Amino acid sequence: MSAVVDTPQEPMLLRTDADGVTTLTLNRPGQFNALSQAMLEALLAELERIAEDSAVRVVVLAGAGKAFCAGHDLKEMRGNYTKSFQQALFRLCGKVMMKIVAMPQPVVARIHGIATAAGCQLVSMCDLAVASDVARFAVSGINVGLFCATPSVGLARNMGRKEAFEMLVTGDFIDAQEARRRGLVNRVVPLEQLDDEVAKLTASICAKSPAAIAMGKRMFYAQLEMGLDAAYQMAAEAMACNMMCEDAAEGIDAFMAKRTPVWTGR
Repeated sequence: MSAVVDTPQEPMLLRTDADGVTTLTLNRPGQFNALSQAMLEALLAELERIAEDSAVRVVVLAGAGKAFCAGHDLKEMRGNYTKSFQQALFRLCGKVMMKIVAMPQPVVARIHGIATAAGCQLVSMCDLAVASDVARFAVSGINVGLFCATPSVGLARNMGRKEAFEMLVTGDFIDAQEARRRGLVNRVVPLEQLDDEVAKLTASICAKSPAAIAMGKRMFYAQLEMGLDAAYQMAAEAMACNMMCEDAAEGIDAFMAKRTPVWTGR
C-alpha cells in the first residue's frame, strides 16, 4: 500500500492499484477520517492524477478505522475562525466533489461505518455506493448550529426533497437499508461481504468498454441539468458519437460472432 500524502505520524491518504481498480483510503482513523484541508487537498490531487490515467478503470473510495468519514474537521474549522478560511475550505470541498463527477472513471464509495455531514456528502457525490448493513448516515451539522448546506446539494440529487430536507433539519441517522430505499446507496450487504460485493461491482465495470463508460458518465451528468428536449438532443449526439468508436464496432461484431470483445478504449 503506497502513501500519497505523508504526515509526521502516518499517511493521510492511501492508494492501492490492482486489475484496473484504484482504491483510495481516507486514513485518519483517530479523527474518524475527518476532511481536513490537507485531506481534501490530497484527495483532489490524487483524483486529478487518476483522471489522466487510462490504466485506471474504476476508483473505490474507502475509510480506515471505525468510520467511513465523519465530515469536516470541526476542530480545525474552529481553530481557524475567519471567514476567508471557511470560504477557501468549502470551495476546496466543492472542487473535490465536482472532480468526482467530472473524471471519466466511475467512483464507488465503500461505506463500512458511519458517514456523516460532509462524509455523507461524499457518498452522495460518488457515482455508485456499496454499504455494509451496519453503516449509518446523517447530515448532523444542524446539531451544532450548522445547516449542512454543501451536503444538501448531493442529498437533494439522490433522494426525494422531503426526505433530504428532513435529514438536514433533524440531523437524525438513517440505517443502510433506509439509505438504499432513499437512493443514497446502490447495494447493502453484511459487513463481512462488503469487499466481495465491491469487487463484484468493479469487475463488472472493468469488463465494459472504457470509452463507452467515460462518454456515458459525461453525458449522464450533463443531461441531468437540462430540459427534456435538450437532454434528448444531447443523448442522440452521444449515441451517434459512441457508435463511431472502435469499441462499439468491436462490441457489436463480438456480440454477433458470440465471442468476448477486446476493448481498445477508442
